[in-house]
Amino acid sequence: MRKKTIKDINLQGKKVLCRVDFNVPIKDGRIGDDTRIRAALDTINYVLEQEGSCLILMSHLGRPKGKAAPEHSLEPVARRLSELLGREVIMAPDCVGPEVEKQAQALRAGQVLLLENVRFHKEEEANDPQFAARLARLGEVYVNDAFGSAHRAHASTEGVAHHLPAVAGFLMEKEIRFLGGVLENPEKPFVAIIGGAKVSTKIAVLESLLARVSSFIIGGAMAYTFLKVLGHEVGASMVEEDLLDTARSLLDKAGKQGVELLLPVDHLVASEFSDQARAEYIAEVDIPQGKIGMDVGRKTLERNRGVIVAAKTLVWNGPLGVFEFPEFAQGTLETAKAVSACAGTTVIGGGDSVAAVKQFGLDDSISHVSTGGGASLEYLEGKVLPGIRALQNT
Repeated sequence: MRKKTIKDINLQGKKVLCRVDFNVPIKDGRIGDDTRIRAALDTINYVLEQEGSCLILMSHLGRPKGKAAPEHSLEPVARRLSELLGREVIMAPDCVGPEVEKQAQALRAGQVLLLENVRFHKEEEANDPQFAARLARLGEVYVNDAFGSAHRAHASTEGVAHHLPAVAGFLMEKEIRFLGGVLENPEKPFVAIIGGAKVSTKIAVLESLLARVSSFIIGGAMAYTFLKVLGHEVGASMVEEDLLDTARSLLDKAGKQGVELLLPVDHLVASEFSDQARAEYIAEVDIPQGKIGMDVGRKTLERNRGVIVAAKTLVWNGPLGVFEFPEFAQGTLETAKAVSACAGTTVIGGGDSVAAVKQFGLDDSISHVSTGGGASLEYLEGKVLPGIRALQNT
């Protein structure tokens, strides 16, 4: 998928309307993590460097359900962005309306206007055409740099693109390039590490990647559904009984296509699902009755490491254990170390996987750490995301 970017369009002297993802954690008016704001800086600075251009930014924050709510205001974001840019960021009282249009018209070259939360209007998530047109009136060119919202056909992510020349920002372009590369032309051996709690949330990704990968490494609670299908004892581990046939079908397809499917061969287990539970090591595949599989064991990690380090292309989505409990985080963290040691193209998506590489300070050694969350998952499923589809092709 080849989409035009901000480098393919003349921005000089233009009012640029840019959709960004400033959905950051805010408590008591303070931003807990400004990663998403920093991620947009390359695009923002590039636009402002174009002679005579000015910038109008729009984003959502939280889930205000179509009503103005002070706790979901983007005002703290405006203050933080101003600090990062070293210039004033004007905060609009709303995202549409006569006063906002007046502010947009009055912008001079180099000025930045941040619109208030677009989800203060129910028309945003409904992708109301008239609301999209009102947003579009504020600018002359539309730039979408919010990949994390590209899987939603909302007014600010899809609707506006029907009214203005629409191109991708640098962050959006990077996500398309890396995730698209994984799907379109992966260098072999191609290894996919898929973890998480449920097979049901990863079926589409597994099926999409099955025709492309050399090896699947399956971890997390979803592994126990596959192990049960193969006749192993899984104790009291989480199993999706209604998906046993689906897991069996995936195993059969992998076998027929010569895809190596690697499941845990040893485990860390507990007697209860709790952050206070003590880890017990089980040195074999079968889990004793009453015990809950919580993480992969050292033999599994050692085997996985060899496969991971040898990969030419690697994608990782989802933790290999109950990552939020420190006693059972080792599998995910050791996997992060192995991925960082891989010399091939490495792409990571999913909150816990991303958190693991950041916790170890390993994100700089990964080719691409996706900020997309649900959007990256849907992209890997092979879906065409509406926010990307709406952008101009090259």
